Amino acid sequence: MVLEEELAGLMASAQRGDAAAYRALLKACLPVVSAIARAQGVRGEAVDDVVQDTLMTVHRARASYDPARPFMPWLRAITQRRAIDRLRRAGRRPREVNDPLAYEAEVDPGPAPGQGLEARDRAASLARAVASLPEGQRQAVEHLGLRELSLEEAAALTGRSKGALKVNLHRALKALRTSLTREAE
Repeated sequence: MVLEEELAGLMASAQRGDAAAYRALLKACLPVVSAIARAQGVRGEAVDDVVQDTLMTVHRARASYDPARPFMPWLRAITQRRAIDRLRRAGRRPREVNDPLAYEAEVDPGPAPGQGLEARDRAASLARAVASLPEGQRQAVEHLGLRELSLEEAAALTGRSKGALKVNLHRALKALRTSLTREAE
């Protein structure tokens, strides 16, 4: 309760124009704001950012503080809002990892034993199924699906219209789905 009275008194003096009281208020608020930010889940260097944002908000909003009301809830509300804002911003940004050891910790271990064989088996099944398609459907799958050419490029290579390529691709995908499902069973 002593801290509450001290901070409220400093804020009242600061509102009356006492610059020394205002400096003392900001200095006394530092550990309080830091503790509130940590309690909100802010960690590391972000705590300093929340402290700075909070003190800037206190500076801008100091005229709105009512000396008849407790100071700590007013300060806590501002700090909590700045902490939440900081956590939101941190959640939206991709984080850069500049630590080489962190990169090594994230190394992809590669496929699990047997996964490489399964992938080769699936690729071989797909290749057999594509080879068994009628020529128009096979060309549509190869050019549009596998080589990812545009409709215009595939039409120029095959001599077929864009509409015919679309129909052939649709029919080919349906046939492949049926063929590969049967093979998997």
